[in-house]
Formats: sequence, C-alpha cells, structure tokens
Amino acid sequence: MLKTFKLGGVHPPENKISAGNAIEVLPPPKSVFIPVAQHIGAPATPVVKRGDLVKTGQLIAKSSSFVSTNIHASVSGKVKRVDFAADSSGYPKQGIFIDVDGDEWVEEIDRSEELVKDFDLDGKAIIDKIQEAGIVGLGGATFPTHVKLVPPKGMKAEVLLINGVECEPYLTSDHRLMLEKADKILTGTRLLMKALKVEKAVIGIENNKPDAIQLLTEKSKTFEGISVTALKVKYPQGGEKQLIKAVTGKEVPSGALPIAVGAVVSNVGTAFAVYEAVQKNKPLFERVVTVAGKNVAKPSNFKARIGTPTEVLIEAAGGLPEDTGKVISGGPMMGRAVSSLNVPVTKGTSGILLMENKEAKRNEPITCIRCSRCVSVCPMGLEPYFLKVVSEKQVFDRAEENRIMDCIECGSCSYTCPSSLPLLDYIRFGKGKVGQIIRSRKK
Repeated sequence: MLKTFKLGGVHPPENKISAGNAIEVLPPPKSVFIPVAQHIGAPATPVVKRGDLVKTGQLIAKSSSFVSTNIHASVSGKVKRVDFAADSSGYPKQGIFIDVDGDEWVEEIDRSEELVKDFDLDGKAIIDKIQEAGIVGLGGATFPTHVKLVPPKGMKAEVLLINGVECEPYLTSDHRLMLEKADKILTGTRLLMKALKVEKAVIGIENNKPDAIQLLTEKSKTFEGISVTALKVKYPQGGEKQLIKAVTGKEVPSGALPIAVGAVVSNVGTAFAVYEAVQKNKPLFERVVTVAGKNVAKPSNFKARIGTPTEVLIEAAGGLPEDTGKVISGGPMMGRAVSSLNVPVTKGTSGILLMENKEAKRNEPITCIRCSRCVSVCPMGLEPYFLKVVSEKQVFDRAEENRIMDCIECGSCSYTCPSSLPLLDYIRFGKGKVGQIIRSRKK
C-alpha cells in the first residue's frame, strides 16, 4: 500500500507536460543580475566592485552570518555595478550586475562528467565544503543547507529524508534530475548522511514517477543505508512535515522543526548540488528550471545560470504565447506572479509557468458559504477561513493563538474554495505581521 499523510490535501491536475523532455544546458546569457539574498537569513555581503573581472564559480558575495550563504559568479566577465533591482518578489533587492565575456571557470572546479563516488572526508569537512559552496534547499524554501546539518544542542538526527516528491503541478525539474543524475544524487545523499552521522536515508517519490522509483530503487542497492519509498499522489506531499508523516509516521509538533522527531529533509536537487560541491568543488551557480504551460511551444527543463533573465528561458522554450495571462515563478499552487520578465533565475527558482488568460483569471470572490472545505483540505489542521478574517481585520493576537505560523502556504484552501476567496493572500499577510511581532518580542 502506498504511503501518504492523512490530514487534508488536494488533487489538482498534474499537467506534467515537460516530464519526457531531457535537461538542456542553456549557454550563459549576455548579462546577469545576481541577488545577494537568495536564501532564508541575512543577505550576503558583496566582495566585488564595479570594474572587477570575475570567473565562473568565483565568490562575489560572502555570507554575513551563520544563517546566510555565499554567492558565486555564474558567468565570467566584468562587474557592471553593484546595485538594486527587482527580483521575483517584485521588490528591489541588492545584487551584482555582470556583463558576460566568454565562460572562464575557476581552476578548482572539476568539469568532467566522471562519477566520483568515494570520499574520505569527515562530517565537519563535508559541512564546511557545503557552506563554502553556498548550497541551499532547492525545493523552494532556500534554507541554508549547512545550518540544517548542525542540529540544535540536545537534538540528534536519526533519519535523512530525500524529497523527490515534486507534487506541484507542471514542475518536472526534480523528476528529470532523478532520471539523469541518479548516481550523483545517491552519492550526495551518502555525503549528507555522513555529515548528519545517520545510518539511514529514505528517498520519497510520488507514484506518478514510476521510472524514477524503479531507477533509484535499483541503483540504491549499491549505496548502503539508502532506500526508496513510493508515495501516493496527493498535494502537498512535498511539504517537510507531510513527507515526514508519510514516510516515518511521526508528527512534527506545532512550532517545532523536523529535527524534533529526529528527521532532516533535503530535496533531490540539494543532494545533487552537495555532490557537485564536495566531489567536484563546484559552487551552486546554476540549477534545473522547468518552463511550461498549456500553450508553451516547447515545454522544457533547462539547466540555467543563476542571474539569467526569465525572458531568456521563455525564448528558449519557444517564446511567450499570445494569450499568456500570468508568468509565475514556481508552480501554480505556491508560486508567485512576476512583475517583469527581467527578474533573474535564483537558487530557489524551480520553474517558470506561463498561464493562459482563462486559467490565470481569478473569479470574483463572493461571501463565504461556511462549507468548511478549506478546513477539510488543510494539511496542517488549521481553520483558513478564520485566519483570513482575523488577518484582514488585523487582529494579530487571535491569528497567533490559532497557529497562523504553522501555515505552510500550500494554497490548498484557496484552490478548493467555492467562493473564490483569496484565503492564502490574507494568511500570508497575517503570517508576515505575526512573524514581525514574534521577532520584536525576542529582542
């Protein structure tokens, strides 16, 4: 019987139209904008200035605290300026503009495709290399990986879960990575296990990817301690807490981290990036991005350099369809519409979705009919309609009391609402305000 989480969840159309298309490597663009904040935590501090010449893989912004990550040049060329520009959030963020000239990489990077399976590093050395390479969670959360590998005092990891679920409709970048880089993902998993000092790792994959399940199950037989678990197709199975519940049966308490139940979760893309960082000395400066949509001429999975303008990827997929209503960074459930096609690919960009007009148009909201569908589908056991009301009316103490910070922003409530209420929009607003209040109390 296929495993899954029990509380809530929905079944949106999968639309995995790019799943059969192999990863294509995009050449470097003419210029890039590389934000210094591509992760949860403090922005990195630029260490280059206007006029500096940089090579691909060179450190250009250094992490400014423990919860922060290094940023590296994704191209070679001349630093045009260090300035502010909009990223996918729509807000101006500091970053580094580079005019591309050739593609000269730093000498330490091993650019060969040869698999390097063996290693004799200890856990600290692995974590140090991950930190130097600027690795973050590539499933979308962008939490610095080196931080996740150092559990708080008194807590110990017992199992590593590798997230190969990719439950968002349209997105297929993780699926393709599992099919094309299986041995490297498994080696990266072993490196993460060594860093965490755990003997067991489980790769969770939804059952709509039978080819990935079969391949990784077969290949994992030669990697001690690693197994594959097939999961029932249900959104948001890729959420950390939902994956932990499905695979281990344990429930992460409200307000707690996965380590509270002895689990650490990493995305398959992160495991691959860890392999490249530790075994190939390659920092994180490129990633696989799905470009898809019902009217996209050539749905694709591209390996793109960080900082590449979104419009470059769209052109490579056949251009912007005439009836495009929205361009979304990410998937349709948790992604956000971008304000411009100039916004750059970042470490957290898993996909670019081109939604046709009729699909992108929101229905006019009507009065809540008290059907409680939003409650029944919430995977965190919350009351979305109530959190929407208290956020809208700015009664933030009630929002905090009713666990608004537990919301994982999966969008299941908005998706299922027959009144077309913008539930998640208000809950995100409320979460932001409650988060500020909680942080101010700790000062």
